[in-house]
Amino acid sequence: MVQERTLPTFNAATTQITKEEGLRLYEDMVLGRLFEDKCAEMYYRGKMFGFVHLYNGQEAVSTGVIQAMRPGEDFVSSTYRDHVHALSAGVPAREVMAELFGKATGCSKGRGGSMHMFSAEHGLLGGYAFVAEGIPVAAGAAFTSKYRREVMGDKNADQVTACFFGDGAANNGQFFETLNMAALWKLPIIFVVENNKWAIGMSHERATSQPEIYKKASVFNMVGVEVDGMDVLAVRAVAQAAVARARAGEGPTLIEALTYRFRGHSLADPDEMRSKAEKEFWFSRDPIKKFAAYLIEQNLADEAELKAIDRKIQEVIDDAVKFAESSPEPDPSELYRFVFAEDE
Repeated sequence: MVQERTLPTFNAATTQITKEEGLRLYEDMVLGRLFEDKCAEMYYRGKMFGFVHLYNGQEAVSTGVIQAMRPGEDFVSSTYRDHVHALSAGVPAREVMAELFGKATGCSKGRGGSMHMFSAEHGLLGGYAFVAEGIPVAAGAAFTSKYRREVMGDKNADQVTACFFGDGAANNGQFFETLNMAALWKLPIIFVVENNKWAIGMSHERATSQPEIYKKASVFNMVGVEVDGMDVLAVRAVAQAAVARARAGEGPTLIEALTYRFRGHSLADPDEMRSKAEKEFWFSRDPIKKFAAYLIEQNLADEAELKAIDRKIQEVIDDAVKFAESSPEPDPSELYRFVFAEDE
């Protein structure tokens, strides 16, 4: 068994953020956390069906990367754990919740459910149920940006694509094939490995011959970075550098964010595989609590301001549930609609 990796250190003093930026990052993480908490409640009350995979604990990765991009202009490719990526990308909480309820007002018109969030308007390329399925799709989006800019002469086509996937996906063929193409073609893409240590019930250290995923970038002559995925400022810093490189035409970056999911693999998972000691270690590094303490310590916010944000976001979540409950079911007459692209 490979020994526990030491979390990478990050000097917050090297990153300057304004109060506005700090509160925006905090609000985005709280939105993700409270949304997922409400999802668990709704699932156990029988309002949601099928598999629901929650993101609790990993919020610093979604916020740190997507908020370093241009939400609504750049592209985001997700996984089956996609609710929070959708929220960070700007998809309204109402639309995400309605999708989870299978309603016509959902971002995928009630057709996608938990694992297939999609929003063309917000640059969300989709959630993907198959492991590593979204990696080549993300490369296709990045290729589109490069082709439009360099071949068709569209100077505004400087979009960057962020491709999220888990540690388990880094053992799949799509990972290696796509990284090779992305490096050869210098695609404007960021590969973000959310290494939460577990692929369902399989420990990451037992599943791969090289547990340090970021080192695999060297094989493709690509920049590889390891970051503490529980530190939103650390994630944001490496993401900003990767975005700048991609937008400047310098090619892709592989970011391995060391993080942890606070709940089981899905809401149907009793979570009996992970040790109590391991969970407690990571619970003590809660990214939201950690960042809240930082904001107060740096005099960027006080407890009253942060609690006000918590209350505001809770109202947003409660409103999203009411909206989802009152929204109509998809019309049976449109059963075959959206199977094929429609003329605009």
